[in-house]
Amino acid sequence: MKIAVLGLGLMGTAIARRLHEQGFAVVGWNRSPGAAEALAGEGIATAASPGEAIAMADLVALLLADADAIAETLAPPTTEALAGRILVQMGTIAPDESRDLAARIAAAGAEYLEAPVLGSLPEAGAGRLLIMAGGEADLFERCRPFLAALGESPQRIGAVGQAAALKLAMNQLIAGLTATFAASLGLVRREGIAVDQFMDLLRGSALYAPTFDKKLDKYLAHDYGSANFPLKHLLKDVRLFHRTAGQAGIDNAPIAALEAACLRGIAAGHGDEDYSALYEALVPR
Repeated sequence: MKIAVLGLGLMGTAIARRLHEQGFAVVGWNRSPGAAEALAGEGIATAASPGEAIAMADLVALLLADADAIAETLAPPTTEALAGRILVQMGTIAPDESRDLAARIAAAGAEYLEAPVLGSLPEAGAGRLLIMAGGEADLFERCRPFLAALGESPQRIGAVGQAAALKLAMNQLIAGLTATFAASLGLVRREGIAVDQFMDLLRGSALYAPTFDKKLDKYLAHDYGSANFPLKHLLKDVRLFHRTAGQAGIDNAPIAALEAACLRGIAAGHGDEDYSALYEALVPR
């Protein structure tokens, strides 16, 4: 099976490398050529256009920023190259955007599976991503060898749109846990309470989440560089959840507050930094 990876950002590059290491024939394409050139130096084929990459592949993996980037990349005449192929959408988009994309892909004579992932670059490199798939059960099974190279236990969630919704639910938790821990840590520090004591008590409680320790040093040092998932991308996902939850009749007030905090952090210059920079918007120095 030959795989075209469209979108060679941090995650797309990591996934292309992992597939190559696992013995798949991989061709990559990116709107800006730098990432593709780096992979070409590692023996991974690259294409000059998305249509060229698609024509060389059996399965097309989309690792693009959002639905607008997908629409731009797959605009005619590129769409025509999809006929007879499988397209797997692996980014974070809204359920309605995924269902609309599925309809467009079907009209082009191709098959569509959504398969957003949870995890970061270390998990992608080690094949330990959590993969949530939405689409026909038979198609999921045919894609299983590809998915299993990236995650040990890919799961089919249900129909197209349901995996996209679950991914938004997960990413809302990223924002919510980050914001609530930042506020608690901010109060602890302002009151002069020992952070080590706070963390010892927290780790022994039902309130603890591993992400608190994973990001603690960043909060304490006010250093949010080396972003695997930048704050600007978290804002995009919070906005998608805000819209999707609102359409479902879910109270959006907490999500609106998270969105506003992300915007303040980006306005302060933290948009390209790790999403834990949300701390700076909630606990100003």
